[in-house]
Amino acid sequence: MKNVLVVDCCIRRQGRTRELMEAFIAALPEHCVVTRLRLDEENLSCLTGAFFEAREALLAQGKLDHPRFRYAHQFAQAEEIVVAAPFWDLSFPALLKVYIEQISVDGITFHSAHGGLQGLCKARHLVYLTTRGGVYTGDPMEMGSRYMEAMHSFFGIKDYVCIAADAMDTSRYDGKALLREAKDKAAALARTF
Repeated sequence: MKNVLVVDCCIRRQGRTRELMEAFIAALPEHCVVTRLRLDEENLSCLTGAFFEAREALLAQGKLDHPRFRYAHQFAQAEEIVVAAPFWDLSFPALLKVYIEQISVDGITFHSAHGGLQGLCKARHLVYLTTRGGVYTGDPMEMGSRYMEAMHSFFGIKDYVCIAADAMDTSRYDGKALLREAKDKAAALARTF
């Protein structure tokens, strides 16, 4: 059995990014066990004030087994990771950044030493699934995929793949056909897991 963590940051219940994510999940081989984490149903908080100070105290005491770090442990132990989030204000919804803050824990998902940072996650792939209204693949203003690509290195995950359906809201493109194409790519990748 292979543990696949799906981080679902699809803000819209019936959105195109959700369709892309569902196509990926449906194509996974039977030996994959999917754990879906719906971020909009989690009680995630920004790292501020007393919440941040409590986290820092736990880290200073070396209490990495505290339930507070459950998301980081889950992420670090996943064998494959899929993140689905729509293109939002040049990157992705803030909820995903809040989650990334929760999983970025020294000693669980990465280690900092005098020689630099070392990722501790065991996943083979970090797959980022997204849909965009305009054409942003390769555009320097697109920050979502670029951020996730940097995070895969930070966490020590071997491979990064972004599957994006661009031009969903651009009249000169066939958005439905482009979404179908992205779903086919997602399904083909999922079958290799």
